[in-house]
Amino acid sequence: MNTKKIHFAGETALLLVLLINSLGVDLMSKSGLGISTISSVPLIFNNVFPIIFFGTWNYIFQTLLVITLMILKRSFCPGYLFSFVIGIGFGKMIDVHNIWVQTLPNALPLNVFYFIMGFFLMCFGICLANNCMLPIIPTDIFPRDLSEILKKKYKLIKTSFDLSCLTTTVILSLVILHRFYGIGIGTVFCAFLTGKTVSIIQKFAGEHIEFYRLTGKKRMMLGRNVRHA
Repeated sequence: MNTKKIHFAGETALLLVLLINSLGVDLMSKSGLGISTISSVPLIFNNVFPIIFFGTWNYIFQTLLVITLMILKRSFCPGYLFSFVIGIGFGKMIDVHNIWVQTLPNALPLNVFYFIMGFFLMCFGICLANNCMLPIIPTDIFPRDLSEILKKKYKLIKTSFDLSCLTTTVILSLVILHRFYGIGIGTVFCAFLTGKTVSIIQKFAGEHIEFYRLTGKKRMMLGRNVRHA
């Protein structure tokens, strides 16, 4: 049965990604239950070198991911250049949200709520980013494009990427700080379930949303360009 799909501008989706993904990262950090696996790497560097803001460390990490993709593709990808700009915006929004998120009250029930809200905001934002037809945050580009390069399902690449970030954070924590930092039950939860959750959201949204470009005639049925199955 055909259902009428909601038409959604990719440019609007990208703006939402910058707003909600950065908020999701800050909410999970605020919860104290463990930050997202992707953000755990720049978080530990922020702890060791606090003179550089957390958002800026995120940008540095994202830059390294984009460089890695270009090495794997063995070519310079002009479309990735704008992703650097998006990465800067994402890092700045983390710092902006962090100002007011840190004023929120602390209590175990509230912290659990902060983490759950941050997790689903992040997963929804990743789904939007993967399908907005525009250069996106490098941490979202990496698993999406790597799944295409390796011809593997997105959720498998995403889970492997998150587990790699978790392992890196554990090693850096023990070597540099001699203790675990930024890692909690929530971090492990994110490592194993982010890819699967994004895929579930993608499948649901794919039945109801069609993206289009305000700056061009390109249209795309949600989910057609990402290996989520």
